[in-house]
Amino acid sequence: MSTLALLVALLLVVVVLLFAAGAAYLVHRHPSWNKPLMAAFGAVTVMAAVVGPIVAR
Repeated sequence: MSTLALLVALLLVVVVLLFAAGAAYLVHRHPSWNKPLMAAFGAVTVMAAVVGPIVAR
């Protein structure tokens, strides 16, 4: 795997983690929406489903 591919993969991991943390914080501020951990895992799942096929290409 090239260095560029590794950097892109690292960037995608960081973006997914930030997205999950943002979703968890949002749900933490509004507890009636759902549990923060469930929202974070949902965000990671959605991002993986969208980004996975792009990276595999």
